[in-house]
Amino acid sequence: MAQKFDLDAAIRKVPDFPKKGILFYDITSILVNPQAFKYCEESMVELYKGQKLDGVAAIESRGFIFAAPFCEKLGIPLILVRKKGKLPGRTIGQKYDLEYGQAEIEVHPDDLPVGGNILLVDDLVATGGSAAAAVELIRKGGANLVGIFAIIGLHLPTIKYETTLKGCPVKTLIDYEGE
Repeated sequence: MAQKFDLDAAIRKVPDFPKKGILFYDITSILVNPQAFKYCEESMVELYKGQKLDGVAAIESRGFIFAAPFCEKLGIPLILVRKKGKLPGRTIGQKYDLEYGQAEIEVHPDDLPVGGNILLVDDLVATGGSAAAAVELIRKGGANLVGIFAIIGLHLPTIKYETTLKGCPVKTLIDYEGE
């Protein structure tokens, strides 16, 4: 079991970033704090150690940071979900809406085990847009989503990830109310 840890104290809060009126929850402060990072990793293992996982899909790029050591500890594959054009070879893609425009993420379909159980990992979930697109990629590749994990859950008043990701079990280590 992960030791008790004050994760809130380890997360840097940056006002007015990336624009005025936004409070940014910065996970880089977790990365420079070995105790905070260890707490996150041990908590992930504790949450999922009994679950049959055939791989972990991690969203670029901060999701990679948390998913890689988790995969190594459990001896399971790490599947990269990257921005369009960043993966070589054959990919499948999924577009999703941003506040002003669209983005697209991709995955190597050969990396997804058909019929396998996949956990999706990112650092933070807020609107759920990129996570929902990654869920679609997992399903397009023939794998089964077993859950979504993020260090931080940000509950926004207008677009709630619980609505965007309805039917997908989401676990976070800490939750904040956004403005």
